[in-house]
Amino acid sequence: MAQSTSPAWATYGGDAGGQRYSSASQINTQNVRSLRIVWQLHTHALDSGRVGSRSAMFESTPILFEGTLYLSTPFDEIIAIDPATGSERWRFEPKLKDLHEGDLITSRGVAVWAKDGAVGACSKRIFIGTNDAHLISVDASSGVACKAFGNDGVVDLTDGLQGHDREFHVTSAPTVVDNVVVVGSSIPDNQLADQAKGTLRAYDVESGKLLWKWEPLPWQERSAQRTGAANAWSTIAADLETGLIFVPTGSASPDYFGGMRPGDDRDADSVVAIDAHTGKKVWAFQVVHHDLWDYDVASEPLLFTWHENTPAVAVTTKMGMVFVLDRRTGKPLYPIEERAVPQSDVPGEVSSPTQPFSSLPSLSPLTFPDKRIPSSAGISEFCLAQITSLRYEGVYTPPSLKGSLVFPGSIGGVNWGSAAYDPTSGNLYANVNRVPYSAQLLPPIKPPSIFMGLLRTIYILRFPVLVLITIALLFLACAWRRMQNRWGILAICIAAFISALSWNSWSDLARKPSLDAITGAFGEDHSPQAGAPYSLYRHPIVDHNGLPCMPGMYGTVSALNLQTGRMTWEQPHGAGRGAPSLGGLIVTAGGLVFSAGTKEPILRAYDSSTGEVLWTGTLPRSAQSTPMTYVVNGKQYVVIAAGGHGLWGTQTGDTLVAFALD
Repeated sequence: MAQSTSPAWATYGGDAGGQRYSSASQINTQNVRSLRIVWQLHTHALDSGRVGSRSAMFESTPILFEGTLYLSTPFDEIIAIDPATGSERWRFEPKLKDLHEGDLITSRGVAVWAKDGAVGACSKRIFIGTNDAHLISVDASSGVACKAFGNDGVVDLTDGLQGHDREFHVTSAPTVVDNVVVVGSSIPDNQLADQAKGTLRAYDVESGKLLWKWEPLPWQERSAQRTGAANAWSTIAADLETGLIFVPTGSASPDYFGGMRPGDDRDADSVVAIDAHTGKKVWAFQVVHHDLWDYDVASEPLLFTWHENTPAVAVTTKMGMVFVLDRRTGKPLYPIEERAVPQSDVPGEVSSPTQPFSSLPSLSPLTFPDKRIPSSAGISEFCLAQITSLRYEGVYTPPSLKGSLVFPGSIGGVNWGSAAYDPTSGNLYANVNRVPYSAQLLPPIKPPSIFMGLLRTIYILRFPVLVLITIALLFLACAWRRMQNRWGILAICIAAFISALSWNSWSDLARKPSLDAITGAFGEDHSPQAGAPYSLYRHPIVDHNGLPCMPGMYGTVSALNLQTGRMTWEQPHGAGRGAPSLGGLIVTAGGLVFSAGTKEPILRAYDSSTGEVLWTGTLPRSAQSTPMTYVVNGKQYVVIAAGGHGLWGTQTGDTLVAFALD
């Protein structure tokens, strides 16, 4: 039985304020090269081949609480693990319903609560929000559902959604403040104009009673505008001393056309400070007005102490800008300027005349390099042909009917991996993507005709149909050969030809992941935006090798000092010019930044002062997740979920990997 767990990693973000910092220093810049894998745990989440396995994403970050690691799988199973050996102590398996292949199947983590001075069943609880929109409470010691919570341990989050329950699920860990558990939602906000509302809910941790609801778009109901979402799909940070939570909200639906939601769309694309006990909004700051680029706040707000003990919150964005605010009032601590931006030329659209710009250095370039740049500077003629055909007038160039260059693209800048902060140096660290996208508005997607539906069915079933035809022809060939030799030979030739087609079709299916499973996430995407006058066609702008049409670095690990307001360093995240990533990083008192997230199966350790790569560790799969670290029995471990990403095209797996000094 493991004992003496200090320092702890008790929430998804390391602490309630999301700093992703550990005071552990046993592993440091001098000895990190001696890190080795000391244990691995297979979750077996994909073994049964259940619906959703092909698109599942193992993005979880474990938490450590009272000598036990708690991990969630993509299917919301909770596993309790011995942190010293990696052996499983117990497992809770929810009975998920209504999952579909190609859905966003993931769980990034769990939350914990303990009742002061209490012992016995459910005095300590683990909470998880599920892919089928439920909030579940289980006993932290046994993994048995806490029956007094909701309905036998489960609260249904779809109550009142009025037919939108298929679109509503939870991917991030809940947030617990005192006796309140707060849960957001994940909504596919580019499918419908009047999408489900992104209602934030808070429940009593013991009874599951609804305490309050907060609507991010109250003006939508008053004005009957056709919109929805603005949901908090990322992690909610908390100030446990004041009881304030800091809610990152998404964009109002649909993402790329706002003609039916005129105005700023306040409080979408914002960080909103809410009293966790009452649900009352204290203040809000919007990072993008009238979002047309899917620039929702994907990162957990980061709480830290600024000059003269000022309580502050840092907001990292998909644009790469960082906004620093007084977390008591929402007032800027570094100046923010409203600047004029390009305007939409799409009929029915009225874009915001200005957008907020931070005075802090941006983690990503805000403007794409001049599109006339010669190929010798890093852009091929193939890339230039794509770029020069698009409208581009700098950051916030609106989507257009001819197609617009959007840079940074909708994966960031900084995405849900969020940022880390070292309170001793004042440095903020983040994985930063630099990928240009094309966004084009097209006529609405019409329902397929019966004829087109029949053709699609034939295409989908082409392999079994061709096999049946082959068998039939071979049978006929045998019969015809008895009657007349030349007809038998002809039938055999035809059968051989169709067999070759069948084999080729089967080989294609075996070699390639399902297009439905990968193109809707970060590749080519044709979204209906049903109910709007335009559908959306977007895709990353890449060369023949699939690399971004971008001079310079494709992805970085970057350090910005929040106390001085200056960049400390930036380094390519990965080999060569770096790579885009999905997942976060952590920083330790040992002078190290640990980060994975790229498609390479590698965990890297960077020198937190210089950005130099000091160590790389090989993983069984790529890790589209955020690592964590802890000390148990005097030994420091670094743990990461290495399970690939079903919607990003990386090979999936189920391994939790722990490193320690050899």
